[in-house]
Amino acid sequence: MRWMGLDYGSKTVGIAISDPLGFTAQPVEIVRRKSENKLRQTLARIEELVREYQVTELVLGFPKNMNNTLGERASKSLEFKEMLEKRTGLPVVMWDERLTTVEANRAMVEGRVRREDRGRYVDAIAAVLILQGYLDRMGNLKE
Repeated sequence: MRWMGLDYGSKTVGIAISDPLGFTAQPVEIVRRKSENKLRQTLARIEELVREYQVTELVLGFPKNMNNTLGERASKSLEFKEMLEKRTGLPVVMWDERLTTVEANRAMVEGRVRREDRGRYVDAIAAVLILQGYLDRMGNLKE
């Protein structure tokens, strides 16, 4: 069984994949688009990666507000969830992604990634954090 983690943004989608046993998440790529509403190619690329890695479940970051309310980005993520389910036929789990971008940036600072380069990686690292949080939670439930 393999999981795919997705960090859905207004112009990018960071993508991470689990190892076959579901212990760790690794970054795969960032899909970039020119406009927020141009999702056809993004969905097609995700579908290709689902087949290539034989993914069985998707984990989509759910950007709740700090007070646990849902804003515009959360609504757009729920719409994207529906598109993913229709396109891939796979279940999509919504995973609270609050502070993952902050954490991803902190990890890059600690890893001494140059400031100019951080923007190129932040979405993929955020996808790893989303997926790893989900995998850790699922692993804890099995114990």
